[in-house]
Amino acid sequence: SQIAPPATPQPIEDDRDNLQPNDRTVLIIEDDRTFSKVVTDLAQEQQFKYLIAEDGKVGLEMAEQYKPNAIFLDIGLPQLDGWTVMERLKDNPDTRHIPVHFMSGHEQSMDAKKMGAIGYLRKPVNVEQLGAAFKDIERFIDDSVKNVLILVDNEAHQQHIVSLVGGDDIQTTFFATKAEALEHLKNGTCECIIIDVEAENATGVELLTQLYKEERLSKIPVILQAERDLNDSEQDILQQVSRNIAVKTVKSPERLLDEATLFLHQIEADLPEEKQKMLRVVHDKEAIFKGKKVLLADDDIRNTFALMTVLEEKDMEVVVANNGIEALEFLDEHPDVAIILMDIMMPEMDGYEAIQKIRAQPRYRQLPILALTAKAMKGDKAKCIEAGASDYLAKPLEVDKLFSMLRVWLYR
Repeated sequence: SQIAPPATPQPIEDDRDNLQPNDRTVLIIEDDRTFSKVVTDLAQEQQFKYLIAEDGKVGLEMAEQYKPNAIFLDIGLPQLDGWTVMERLKDNPDTRHIPVHFMSGHEQSMDAKKMGAIGYLRKPVNVEQLGAAFKDIERFIDDSVKNVLILVDNEAHQQHIVSLVGGDDIQTTFFATKAEALEHLKNGTCECIIIDVEAENATGVELLTQLYKEERLSKIPVILQAERDLNDSEQDILQQVSRNIAVKTVKSPERLLDEATLFLHQIEADLPEEKQKMLRVVHDKEAIFKGKKVLLADDDIRNTFALMTVLEEKDMEVVVANNGIEALEFLDEHPDVAIILMDIMMPEMDGYEAIQKIRAQPRYRQLPILALTAKAMKGDKAKCIEAGASDYLAKPLEVDKLFSMLRVWLYR
């Protein structure tokens, strides 16, 4: 007897054919119909029209087409997962401003918030939590002016920050001391905090420790403005608080503007042309590689040749070392190296030892080092990070993943 093919589920009905110009709309990207029904029922109760996508690819297309007021985004989706959908939403100037609430069975809220999410719902979600999420969205739509608190005590730095993040829809409030900023925050709130690390005799970073202690305040995203490398004690504070606070460190004006528009959900098309140009530079996925020098340490000739080819196609300059000893020598000869790709299994001096020796030199504390290992064994990543690697890639390398990771570390 023939087995009948599985029945294709009927598409869920939504409001896409029934939208009016002033409707409040929410896009629900979720493949679990039981759960999406709970969200749509609540959307109707809260006077929102709703749109439904059951995979990441369709969700992305609908976000671009309908530009909803908000998005509920599940992480475990067919076609494209929620992280990829979020990355593409935030890379697109037409959808970047849309507030996104993540939904997932796993606790990864900090990753979501650093990407610009306004909320994170851990499944199973109850109706109260969903109701609170809708209230956040309503508040967000109704608040035409966004509040930014800025800790800065240098007038030139203040002017510089205002020229980048100021605007008709932005209310900036300045404080010269951590105590004043904290006092203001205890009595009010804001959408984003900008800290000049040089404030109060270069103790600006210490405000993070105080925000960390207050649950309500630790939910506010923070941008650290630092034109220099952070010192060891500042790095320690950053590491300690980054489990609870969505904090981004920026060095360039373009990155400050980029992170501020992300956390404030500003519509890029409404910004002055000059600022739009700056954002285009940040989001030009190829420009970031041009002219950057890479130190590639690997004893496998076939591997280095293949990697050199793909890196040079992006106009990167590649210096090749055959082992850890050579890597250290070449780094002395090429102090302008922007990033290191370090194979772990090499003769004479392996990658772990080479990374430790590089990190022992203060001038290379912040230099991005990506560890490459053929052994995708459990514990490898922890061992690489412990040695001082910034991140980790298992061989054979996926080219897209490599460039995605290079972008992350070269943007900093």
